[in-house]
This record gives sequence, structure tokens and C-alpha cells, in this order.
Amino acid sequence: MAGNFPLKLFSRPRKGRFLARRGRFLVEVRLGKDVVRAYLPNPGRLRELLLPGAEIFLVRQGREGRKTEWTAVAVEGREGPVILHTGRTNDIAQALLLENLVPGLEGARIVKREAPLGRSRFDFLLEQDGDPFWLEVKSCTLLAGRAALFPDAVTDRGRRHLEELDRLARRGIRAGVLFVVHHPGARWFLPDWHTDPAFADAFLAAGSALRIWPIPVRTGPDLAVEPAGDPLPVPREVLAREKGDRGSYLVILEVEEPKVLTVGALGEVSFPAGFYVYAGSASKGLKARLARHRRTRKKKHWHIDYLREEARFVDGLAVRSSRRDECAMAGALAGLGEPYPAGFGAGDCSCPSHLFRFREDPRSLRPFQDLLGYFRSLALEGAALERSGDSA
Repeated sequence: MAGNFPLKLFSRPRKGRFLARRGRFLVEVRLGKDVVRAYLPNPGRLRELLLPGAEIFLVRQGREGRKTEWTAVAVEGREGPVILHTGRTNDIAQALLLENLVPGLEGARIVKREAPLGRSRFDFLLEQDGDPFWLEVKSCTLLAGRAALFPDAVTDRGRRHLEELDRLARRGIRAGVLFVVHHPGARWFLPDWHTDPAFADAFLAAGSALRIWPIPVRTGPDLAVEPAGDPLPVPREVLAREKGDRGSYLVILEVEEPKVLTVGALGEVSFPAGFYVYAGSASKGLKARLARHRRTRKKKHWHIDYLREEARFVDGLAVRSSRRDECAMAGALAGLGEPYPAGFGAGDCSCPSHLFRFREDPRSLRPFQDLLGYFRSLALEGAALERSGDSA
């Protein structure tokens, strides 16, 4: 391996078990016989990684003014540890640059880290062949199926960085974005158009002069990082086709106490306490449809409207696509939750139900996260099959 790799980011990490998130930057972890709170230096949602019982890596990095001496720096993923500490991502990027592993930036010299430009600040100012190169670095931790997606939460700051760098590139000033992908088995990279359509739009609108590098890395059990291959393909044609305001969705509601409700033509239905997941679709206006499901004051039109009036809204998860996958998602959910009741939301199809009951928040379940990732990456898998068929 090259001189800067393996890159050991943390000394003497300790392993614990994730219990809960207590705010945006704080997690609760079982460490041996104790339960401790640890600082989480990552603003992402991380829902597919921070599952109850997940193995999480802590280091002692207490600082004055902090409420905890522990810092959560990584979590065990499908293919090994995933680095959570976004502040160390630039160290990985620096090692990739020094080892000439960023195609097109071979021989570039690092002039400054955290370099200001106007009212912005970018992660690196480089110099190559006498010209400046402005580089921003992003940490990609989200894996949906075999697709690495960024971001996993809406990032106005990330979108602004992308737009600012694109403006520089269009003026002839060299610029790019390096996505450090923490999943060595990822097959493609795209912006997460399901979660942050504005970032996806900015990504797709960027000109060809703006360089994009999604580079996968692998992290060992000692949290030493090394490169895992060439930059991932970026299938922009899939993004252009799939990113519209249409597709399917999952709505999660909670019934806190047992209720008996009159649900349209279904009549009286008993709803035990628990979480309920509803699979729906919208051929247009997906954002507005999810917003409608959030509201309680509205004319009742669908079965879900009757339940929503008496249940707590937990989440709405978009699967933006040129397809309608609601029946396929309902079929997949039937293997995880209890279809309840018969015929709910299935008046125009042959599905037993489009509503499913769970005893706990389904977002805390690995199979549910895998299901969501599968449908969010389905368009990429389909495109790959089409390309392989064309080449056969």
C-alpha cells in the first residue's frame, strides 16, 4: 500500500453498542457495563447505520465545554466500519491527493486547507501547473442497495458549495468536488434525489468543467482507512430520468392507544397501538401529497385520511421514480409487518392491504432500511441490466 495508507485516524478506539440518538450531535451507547453519552460529529440522519444494537466505535476526545468525554467516530456497516467523524474526512482526502489517487489531480500541491474565497470557505486550495484548483470534500455514508448516495439529509450548505464551485468552473477557474465514499462495495454514485431534490438539481445542472470524484475507501477493524478502487461511475442519465416530483412513498404513523375508527367503506376498524406504514404513490405532485398526509384538517378522500386524523405523523419517505412501485412495496412490507386491515388503500388493485402494523418504529429495523434502500436504488439496478442486455 502507498506511503500514506493505511491511514490510522484514531488511537485506541473502544467498541460499544448504539442505544439511541439524543439530539443531532449526541448518542447514547452501552460501553461495557455502563451507559455513556458521546458526541457525534456528523449532522446526517444516519438512520440505516445507527440502528439499535449496532457496534459503534468511541474514542476519548473530551474538550472544555463539552458535556461528554467520548466521541463517536465510526459504526459497523455491511462491509466493515464506516467513519462517522466528518472532520476527519479531509485527512482521507489529503492522503488520496498526496498519493496521486485522484485522477486529473496528479502532482497537485496542497496550498491551504480550509481556504477562504469571498464569503465562502472550501476544504482545499490546490495548485497544479501554476493554476489554482478549489476542491470541496464531502463524506458519503449512505448506501442504498449498491448505490452510494449523498446527502442523507437536506443540505443547503452542500448545495450552495456545489453551485459556487460550478460558477467558478464556468469562469475558467478549476474546481471540483471529492466525495469520499465509505462503502468499498458501492457500484455507482449519485446525489440522493429522494431526500434532497434541490441538491440533485444543482448536481445535474453543473457543467462539465466542474470535476466530480466519488472515490470509495475501506476501513479496517482498527479504523485504518485505505483506498478501495477507482472513482465510481456517475449515471447522470438515470438521475435525469428519475428525479421528477413523482413516484411512490411510505408514510409512517403511530397509534399511541388502541382506537376504533370508521374508515370509509371499510366501516368500523379496530387499530391496536403500534406503528403503521402506508404505501402510496403519486403520478405527479409527490411533495404535495406527502405534505397533505402530514395535515389533519382536510377532506377525507383515502382510507389513510381517516387513520391520520387520529394517529401521530412520524415520517414520510419519498421514492422518486418514473415508475409506480406502491404495490411492489406493499408486497415487500407484507414480509415485515402485519397487513392491517384487509383492503386498506387497495381499492384499485389486488393487494391484500397497503397498510402494515409494526410493534416498534420500523425505521429502527434493518430489514425496513434495506427495503427502502432497495426501492430507492431500483432504477440504477434496472439501468445496469439494460446496459448489460445491450452489450450481450
